[in-house]
Amino acid sequence: RRRQRECRADPAASSTAASSTRARCITDVRADAGSTTFLAGTLSLKEENEVHLIRLLPGENELVCDGLFYHPNEIWDLKSCPFDHRLFSTVYTSGEGYGASVWKIPELYGQSNSPQLEQLFMLDDHTDKIRCVLWWPLGKHDKLISIDDRNIFLWNIDPSNKSAKVISQGSADMLPNLRGGAWDPHNHNAVATITDSSLHFWDLRSMKRSNAIEHAHIRDVDYNPKKQNIIATAEDEFGIRLWDLRMLKHPLKDLPGHSHWTWAVRHNPEVLERIQLSIYGWLKLALMTLDPKALLVRPLGKKNHYCTRILTTKIASMELHGAPMIHRCLLLCLMMEGLF
Repeated sequence: RRRQRECRADPAASSTAASSTRARCITDVRADAGSTTFLAGTLSLKEENEVHLIRLLPGENELVCDGLFYHPNEIWDLKSCPFDHRLFSTVYTSGEGYGASVWKIPELYGQSNSPQLEQLFMLDDHTDKIRCVLWWPLGKHDKLISIDDRNIFLWNIDPSNKSAKVISQGSADMLPNLRGGAWDPHNHNAVATITDSSLHFWDLRSMKRSNAIEHAHIRDVDYNPKKQNIIATAEDEFGIRLWDLRMLKHPLKDLPGHSHWTWAVRHNPEVLERIQLSIYGWLKLALMTLDPKALLVRPLGKKNHYCTRILTTKIASMELHGAPMIHRCLLLCLMMEGLF
């Protein structure tokens, strides 16, 4: 509560107030078109956990905390709603297991103390360990996906009535444990899920697997928001690969430049389709431009080098708000805001 008062009364003090709290998850608030805003969730065993509402000051490389909200458990996954900047989901753990909920940020009205988050509903039909929650990335959609070790759940949600109902469920059967996934922005009936040794594509209408990339140690996947049927994968052995969903026997392109295993990859959703950001090793960035026709890696121009410096500055600034070891999601969400 003391940190909440400090954060609202003096945003500049938020870096000091939060410096002792570890942050695993951060997400960009894409629905807030008027500013560059993030939500960060803490992961603390000894202190109360919180969700921080962080804003980048226009024209400056400075972050301020606009709100700090109590969260009852350690936050392991955090996603912002793409059509309402006040809604977000968390996956959390307590001593009894894992759970997931959708929350609403209250109106702040300049108070000196952040009011409580409103829990709209829980995604409580899971019996296995919940891994993540997926919102459809483009526009308003009344569906939500939650993934646990063994299953995919498709929910019908109504935030205004604070309700969520399972529509269908898909089982991973004999697959290794599911660890995450991505929702196709071009087709709200298609989703990709990651296991320890493969990537599987699902049709949400039948809740059956439609295709797969086998024998690949994939850590992350991202659909190209500008070009249909193109995905990028982050892999242990091969770094970044591009794939055409219509021809999955061989990758479309291997992208060089990674000296260690690759944790994550994202396309830039706003500016062209040439920019990709990946994270490999311990907090190392690889920023690449791609020729969308030839799919060749090109050297970064002066403008992109400048953007790289901005990212480096802002990552260093975010370290003050989070943990000594910032989670890779911190780096991803900076890119996802369309800073290039």
